[in-house]
Amino acid sequence: MHQFVNIVLNGLSLGMIYAAFALALVLIYRATRIINFAQAPMAMVSTFIALTVIEAGGSYWLALAVALVSGFVLGAVVERVIVRPVEGKSPINAVILTLGLFTALHALAAIVFGSDFRSFPAPFGMRGFQIGEQTYALTGFGIFTILSVLTVMVVLLLLFQRTTLGLKMRASAFNQEIARLLGVRVGRMLTLGWALAGTVGALSGVLIAGGNFIHPAYMDAVVVYGFAAAVIGGLDSAVGSVVGGLALGIVFSIVAGYAGSQLLPLTAFAVLIAVLLLKPDGIFSRTATRRV
Repeated sequence: MHQFVNIVLNGLSLGMIYAAFALALVLIYRATRIINFAQAPMAMVSTFIALTVIEAGGSYWLALAVALVSGFVLGAVVERVIVRPVEGKSPINAVILTLGLFTALHALAAIVFGSDFRSFPAPFGMRGFQIGEQTYALTGFGIFTILSVLTVMVVLLLLFQRTTLGLKMRASAFNQEIARLLGVRVGRMLTLGWALAGTVGALSGVLIAGGNFIHPAYMDAVVVYGFAAAVIGGLDSAVGSVVGGLALGIVFSIVAGYAGSQLLPLTAFAVLIAVLLLKPDGIFSRTATRRV
């Protein structure tokens, strides 16, 4: 029983990591209707900037603030300089651009920050809680990660459902021409969507890095599983992305604990296929699917 509880707790922490990245994908999809495949390397760059602050003597919290600001700026710059020229054209153009940016940021990070593995600190302990003689796999940093992801989810819900700004962002994403006729500054809304997604992505990068080693490719595995979590929950649902991340994390932990970690990629593929067959728009998607 103790082993099963620890497996579930491990899955909870792991799932929140996937959910953190999935939230960034959901945010940019809801704000621009674009799937940003460069989200992971953008978060990686912000995390390396945070590590540079820490290695220069700054505190973890100062580094986190710098990472969030750098993520915001990087997202805005990417939209204005790289994505803006293809906006309004075929959606595949933007997707190809983000794939190219994925490769370019990897190469740039290796040149600027190096390819060595570097330790990234955590602000809280990485040792599990002890009750009696039993140690449970829930750390202080794990609790910090869970609370951070839940906070971001609530903020996104309030932004898109309770604020005029969120309504303008959604209008700009769904139909730019009508949004312009209604007086919405579409360009600013799209830039803001990319900037906010860059901020959430930067937070996910720092959370994933905490207590681990980072290098230019450390986010690559998270891309696959975070994207799977977003698709499972529904690409336009913040709650769905968190639930999808949690489900994936717990399933992964159970498979790794009882059958072996080599089955994780196959498990992710099987879960993704099952969800797409049973509910193609994701579990929490409000979009109706029309069959022809």
